[in-house]
Amino acid sequence: MGNDRITTPFGAESTAAEVVADVDLRGRRVVVTGGSSGIGVETARALARAGAEVTLAVRNREAGERIAADITATTGNPWMVVRPLDLSDPASVAAFVAGWHGPLHVLVDNAGIMASPLMRTPQGWEMQFATNHLGHFALAAGLHGALAAAGGARIVAVSSVGHVAAGVDFDDIHFERRPYDPWVAYGQSKTANILFAVEATKRWASDGITANALNPGRITGTNLMRFTGGPASAPPPSDPGSVGVSYKSVEQGAATSVLLAASPLLEGVGGRYFEDCNQAEPHRPGVRRGVTAYALDPEVAARLWQVSAAALGAQARA
Repeated sequence: MGNDRITTPFGAESTAAEVVADVDLRGRRVVVTGGSSGIGVETARALARAGAEVTLAVRNREAGERIAADITATTGNPWMVVRPLDLSDPASVAAFVAGWHGPLHVLVDNAGIMASPLMRTPQGWEMQFATNHLGHFALAAGLHGALAAAGGARIVAVSSVGHVAAGVDFDDIHFERRPYDPWVAYGQSKTANILFAVEATKRWASDGITANALNPGRITGTNLMRFTGGPASAPPPSDPGSVGVSYKSVEQGAATSVLLAASPLLEGVGGRYFEDCNQAEPHRPGVRRGVTAYALDPEVAARLWQVSAAALGAQARA
C-alpha cells in the first residue's frame, strides 16, 4: 500500500449525492449487486443521478423493479436495468455473466449477509463466505472480459470494519471442524473482500482494472442487521470494542462506495481500503476503525485467489 495515503475533501458525514455532484457518468455502465436494499439503493441512485446506465443485480426481481422505477422517478435517468442474481448459487452467477454483453465500467460488489446462523450451500460452503466472497469473486472473474473492454474499469468491494474480527482460516474456511461463530465467519468473509481487491488490482492492472475495498460504516435501518437484532444490538463479543463507531444514514453509508466507483480522485488507484471517504489508517486494537495488516497481505491475497479459483473451477479462470 505504501505511505501515499489517499485523502479526499469528503468525510464521514458526506452523502453519496455530494460525492458525485460534479461527476458525469453518461455512457458508463455499472452493476450494483444487492441494489434493491440498504446502501445498495443509494449507491445505485447516486450513480444513476450522475448519468450512468445502472444494472441492479438482485435476488428479488420484483423488489428490484420497484427500486429501479423509484430511481428513475427521482433522478430522471431511464437507463435502469434489473437482472436476477443469487451470489450463493454458482449457476445463477454464470447465468448473469452469460447474459452480459458489451463493456462494464464499474462493478460494485455490494450485496452481503452478516452474522447469519450456520448455513451451507449445496456445495458445502459456509453461506457468508460463499455469498460475500466466492459469489463476488466468480462474478468479477466472469465479467473480467467486459471490465477489460471498458478501459479503466473499477471494482468496488464493500467490506466492513468487521474484518478485524478474523483473517482467513485456510485450514478450515467453511467451519467443518472448528466451532461456528457467526461474527468470525462474517469477519473472515469481509477480510476476503479486501484481499480480493489487493490481488485483482495486481493481476488485472495490465487490463486497466483497479479494485478497492471499503468500510461503509455502521448504517441504521438496513436488512444487513436482520440476524443481529437491529442496529441497536450490542457489538459482538469477538469484536474488539466499539470505540470509534458512529451511525450513518444510508445516504452517508453509500458515499464511500460511490467515491470509489466514480470519483476522478481515485483514477488509477487500487488495492486499498477506505472508510469515511478516505484511505484507512492501520487498525489499532480497541478501536473499530482502520485496516488490519493481514487483510492487505499480498501473499495471503494470492493464496486466497488460488483457493477461490480452485473451489469455483472453470467459472473463475480469468
